[in-house]
Amino acid sequence: MEFQVVLSDPKTGKAYKIEVKGEKAERLVGKRIGDVLDGDILGLRGYKVQITGGTDRDGFPMRPDIPGTGRRRVLLSAPPGFRPKEKGQRRRKTVRGNEISAEIAQINMRIVEFGEKPVEEILLREGEESERQAAEVG
Repeated sequence: MEFQVVLSDPKTGKAYKIEVKGEKAERLVGKRIGDVLDGDILGLRGYKVQITGGTDRDGFPMRPDIPGTGRRRVLLSAPPGFRPKEKGQRRRKTVRGNEISAEIAQINMRIVEFGEKPVEEILLREGEESERQAAEVG
């Protein structure tokens, strides 16, 4: 099992893409939009992150107001899943529930509590290490 996590840093306004695989990915299954998690899942010791949304493998967005993991066709008048062009406009769209399952491809998160080291420093170190390993292998 594997997820793409897009982590937003509200201090800098930057977003970071992190791949989560194996046991760490399995720990995310069953969590819901709005849950606050330990940053250790993403390799950010001392941080707290909150799940803000996501999409499944086919691109259907998760909605915080729909319980469960399945897809549903619901009448929407606001995002996520539908952005009305006119006031009062509604449309029936397919969206996914608020619980993370194996069908989810991307999870959106934001930092709610910061640790000692800056996020950029932690994530860039991991990126440099993986680049070095790729250079050594190739």
